[in-house]
Amino acid sequence: GIITGPIVNNDLIITVPIEYAPEGLKLNDIVQLSNGLKARVSQVTDKEVVIDANAPLAGKKLDITMTCIDRKSISTLKRATFAAGCFWGLELAFQRAKGVVYTAVGYTHGKIENPTYEQVCSGKTGHAEAVTLLYQPEVISYDELLQIFWKRHNPTQLNRQGNDIGTQYRGGIYYYDDEQYQTSLKSIEIEQLNHKDKVVTEVKPSTKFWLAEDYHQQYLEKGGQYSKKLSTETIRCYG
Repeated sequence: GIITGPIVNNDLIITVPIEYAPEGLKLNDIVQLSNGLKARVSQVTDKEVVIDANAPLAGKKLDITMTCIDRKSISTLKRATFAAGCFWGLELAFQRAKGVVYTAVGYTHGKIENPTYEQVCSGKTGHAEAVTLLYQPEVISYDELLQIFWKRHNPTQLNRQGNDIGTQYRGGIYYYDDEQYQTSLKSIEIEQLNHKDKVVTEVKPSTKFWLAEDYHQQYLEKGGQYSKKLSTETIRCYG
């Protein structure tokens, strides 16, 4: 059928005077911006260069033929939510995990509804930056998700991760049933053996999860980092 690619975001199209552009740029060259995003040279004239950081298929109509090779009921999927500092790197780690079929970043366990990133960063709303996901328990277990979670942060740091300081950067496991709760407690006991200082990760029942702004979703993947299943390339956080 015919589908349309992502909507073109005009804010991601930049016009640069030719005297400020790198020499030798040609149409369709790929350049990397200072924020890590990759962009395509979409126009070159004797006066200016236009650079487009939209997805390659943005705004284009696509004719796609799809064949169903496997059918799974939504009831076979389970949900998990974790907080481990900045949510970009944690999301990419889970995107790479075989058996994880959906990820999103957002905010949870706060005091107001539908907070913005700026409100959360103020530290006044009480939210944690978090990643929620859907996974196939027959492919990846909750305990295996926890192993990914532990590797992505230092669980002995309270309300911070490295240079990121604030309650929004706290570590948290937000469970959806008793099985996840019990597995979390056992996992913390094992993880504690790896640390001299006390593990301070909070374990609480899941509450309302508010999706973060679109530009935060799959942020590192959009910036060119691999999200392919079982990828092992170093995850680099930047912003």
